[in-house]
Amino acid sequence: MLRPVDEQQAIGLAAVAPLEPIDLPLLEAHGCVLAADVEALWPLPSFDNTSMDGYAVLAADVAGASEATPVQLRVVDDVPAGYRATERVSPGTAIRIMTGAPLPDGADAIVPVEGTDGGTDIVTITRSAEPGVFIRRAGEDVHAGEQVLRAGQYLSAREIAILAAAGHGSALVHPRPRVVVISTGNELVEPGTPLKHGLIADSNSYMLVTAAKQAGAAAYRAGPVIDDEDLFMRTLDDQLVRADLLVTSGGVSMGAYDTVKAVLSRLGTVEFTKVAMQPGMPQGFGTLGEENVPIVTLPGNPVSSYVSFEVFVRPLIRRMMGFANVTRPQVRASVLEGWASPANKTQFARVDLSVAEGRYVIRSTGAQGSHILGGLSRANALAVVPPEITEVKPGDVLTVYDLSREG
Repeated sequence: MLRPVDEQQAIGLAAVAPLEPIDLPLLEAHGCVLAADVEALWPLPSFDNTSMDGYAVLAADVAGASEATPVQLRVVDDVPAGYRATERVSPGTAIRIMTGAPLPDGADAIVPVEGTDGGTDIVTITRSAEPGVFIRRAGEDVHAGEQVLRAGQYLSAREIAILAAAGHGSALVHPRPRVVVISTGNELVEPGTPLKHGLIADSNSYMLVTAAKQAGAAAYRAGPVIDDEDLFMRTLDDQLVRADLLVTSGGVSMGAYDTVKAVLSRLGTVEFTKVAMQPGMPQGFGTLGEENVPIVTLPGNPVSSYVSFEVFVRPLIRRMMGFANVTRPQVRASVLEGWASPANKTQFARVDLSVAEGRYVIRSTGAQGSHILGGLSRANALAVVPPEITEVKPGDVLTVYDLSREG
């Protein structure tokens, strides 16, 4: 009996948890998920400063300034960013100041340089200024001790910026899981190698490694490994030391040379099953070694392997990274042109997702065979066809995994 897709997903997700948090420098923490709330160590801004190049003044001194009635003030200091004024602004004086420099004592307004003649000894001002204008006050953005990020947030460039600005040089995060991909098969050769009759390029391992990296993992490639049980076992032993998750491609069906299934079945810690899905029916999941490293065995057909990664492997990576939502962003989309779907199986159809007249629409990228890489390369989404539907019709509305968004 075929196992439903959601049951197979649940088995894998129940076996993994977010990786133990570690403290990483900010550049290494980028792309990880925060493991603890973060507070600002100081206010932002940390001091009163100017938002414009210009002159720090007393608003009362320039209250009547205009082109017709200019005001002249004596310039007593010049303050670039990173320096403090050594003089105080008093009635009849001004201090030339650059954006970001601390507000001089006594000043209560900034006149932008565009409202002056740019003088360095005496400045002629032709624009009035209200008290507080063009001044950034300390703490107006963030107060000292205020929570700036919460546990579970993904650290993009924006979050790294607030961490750095708020006084943190590192962050406590769930590290990127180390994913090792092992492809198997006598027929596999390195991409770029001239093909002999009956051989194929090992596209799967490159596809799966890059997919794991896009999901956020630190991913590594091992193989291709020929259909030799001892060699495959040695490869597994070698790779276990650097893996938080193992992924194999090929060798899980019913053939005489399905090495992965033959080796792992003997260990008794990996269950092989058939899942009610197209493509990707043969699946395996279990753990290996003293550390119980999870392993997912994927079918060898390239489209089956990719779809299986999206459905079963990517959620594990995201769970290990600490994400609350482990699946791709999903939308509901209308079918433009119909296609056939197998009975009693959830079909993951490769489709082109777009927006027309304010709604999501999808169109099949062509033949849905498990070997059709061209159609996969043209797809930006997977349409999920429920097992009870055998004929997808124009106008039907389906749930769609948006492959263009990480989520």
